Amino acid sequence: MSSHTPRPTLPDPARLAPLLERICARIGGKHVIRDAETLAPHLVERRGLFQGATPAMLEPGSVEEVAFIVAACAETGIALVPQGGNTGLVGGQVPFGALLLCLNRLDQVRAINPLDLTLTAEAGCTLHQVQQAAASQGCLFPLSIASEGSCRIGGNLSTNAGGTAVLRYGNMRELTLGLEVVLPDGRIWNGLSRLRKDNTGYDLKDLFIGAEGTLGIITAASLRLFPAPRSRMTAFVGLTSPHAALALFRRLRDVAGDALTGFEFLPRFGLETVLRHIPGTRDPLAGAHEFYVLAELTTTRRTDNLTALAEEVFTEALEADEMQDAVIAASEAQAEALWKLRESLSEAQGSEGGSIKHDVSVPVSRVADFISQASACCVAHMPGLRVCAFGHMGDGNIHFNLSQPVGMDKAAFLARWEDFNRIVHDLVADMEGSISAEHGIGYLKREELVRYKSPVALSLMATLKDALDPADLMNPGKMLAR
Repeated sequence: MSSHTPRPTLPDPARLAPLLERICARIGGKHVIRDAETLAPHLVERRGLFQGATPAMLEPGSVEEVAFIVAACAETGIALVPQGGNTGLVGGQVPFGALLLCLNRLDQVRAINPLDLTLTAEAGCTLHQVQQAAASQGCLFPLSIASEGSCRIGGNLSTNAGGTAVLRYGNMRELTLGLEVVLPDGRIWNGLSRLRKDNTGYDLKDLFIGAEGTLGIITAASLRLFPAPRSRMTAFVGLTSPHAALALFRRLRDVAGDALTGFEFLPRFGLETVLRHIPGTRDPLAGAHEFYVLAELTTTRRTDNLTALAEEVFTEALEADEMQDAVIAASEAQAEALWKLRESLSEAQGSEGGSIKHDVSVPVSRVADFISQASACCVAHMPGLRVCAFGHMGDGNIHFNLSQPVGMDKAAFLARWEDFNRIVHDLVADMEGSISAEHGIGYLKREELVRYKSPVALSLMATLKDALDPADLMNPGKMLAR
C-alpha cells in the first residue's frame, strides 16, 4: 500500500468553463466555489495523508440540483467527488482533480414518524442533528461515533459507518430502510421506503451503502429509529489481558442479552495518552491496569435494575480472576466522563507522533488472540513501538493503531506503513477477518483490497461499477484500482 497523494488530473478547460457556466446559472454563482482559501479545508484529509485539488466546489441545495449537476457532468465527461463533513479516514472524500460536490446544503430532516419508528433525513444532515431530531420525538437513532457533530449522514451511509453501538443496533446498513440516490446519468432513484418488509426484487439500497460514492450520490435516507432507553449503566473496568476482556464480554452478554449496547476495549497506553493530552480527564480507577473495558447496558423497561445486574456479573468475574477493578457511573455526568476517555483516544493519539492505523475486524471469538498476536509481532518488528489497540471488541472491530517509538523521526516511521500492513493484515486474513471494518477503502486501501479480496468478488464489484458508471465519473480512483 502507498499513502502518497496521486498527481491531480484537472479537467480540460475548454470543457470545464461552459459546464461551470451552466451550473452557475442553475444553482447560483455563490454556490460554485473557486476561491483557494475557501477550498483549502475541503482538500485535505483530516490526518494529512492526502492533499487534494479541484477546479471548483459545487454546493447544490436540492436533489434536483444534484441531478442537474450529475447529468451535466455526464454529458461533458467530467468527474465528481461527493463530500459531506470531510471526516473520512481513507481519502475517499478527497478530489484529485475532479469537481467537488459538497452536499452540506441538503440538511433537512424531511419527516419523523414515531409510530413507524422512522426518520427521513437528507444527506447533508449531521449525525448529531439526526440524533437530536429523533430524541425530540422520544426516539433513539443509535449510530454513535466520535465525529458525530461534524460527520454527515451521506458520508455515514457511503462508508457503512459503525461506531460504539453496533453490538446492539448494527451498522448503517442495518439502520437504513430506504435511499434516494442520484444515478451517474442524472436520474433520481426514489427508494425512500419506510417498510420493514419489501420483497419486490433486488434490494437496491445495499448497492449504494458502503460504495463510497462510486456508484451514485446518496441524497436522502429513511432511517430506523428505536424507543429511547429509560436507563443506562456505564462501567469502566480494569483487566489484565484481552482474553480477560473477552471472558467478561461473554459473561455480560449471556446475562444482559440485547441490553449490552456497548463494549469498548482500550490499553493502558491509550488511557495514558488521553490523560496526558485531553483537558478535564482523569483516571477512573485507583490503580493502573494493563487493559480496560468501557461497558454500557441500556433498557427501555422500567423494572430493569441494570446496576444490580452489572454488579452481579462483576462479582463473578472478580472471583474468576477475569477482572481487577471497576467503577459504575453514579450519574449521567459521570457516564459522559467515562465515554470521553474512549471517544478522545483518536484525537489524543495524534499528540504522540506518527501513527500507523488499521481498522480491522475478526470473529469475536478471535479478537483477543488477534490483539495479543498482532501486538507481539509488531513490537518484535520494531522494538520501542507503542501499540494502541482499541475499539469495538463486542463486534470484533479493533482499531489497531501503532504509535512511533519515542524519539523516532515521524516521516521515517510512517514510511514503514506497508511493513506493518503485511504483519497486521496477513494475520487478519488468517483469522478470516476484514482489512476494513468501518472506515471504508477510499484511496488508502485500494491495493490492500486487491491483495485480500477474492478475484471473484473483485470481478463482481467491477461489473457493478461498469454497469452503473461506465465512464468512471463517480469518485474515480477510489475503492477499485482500475
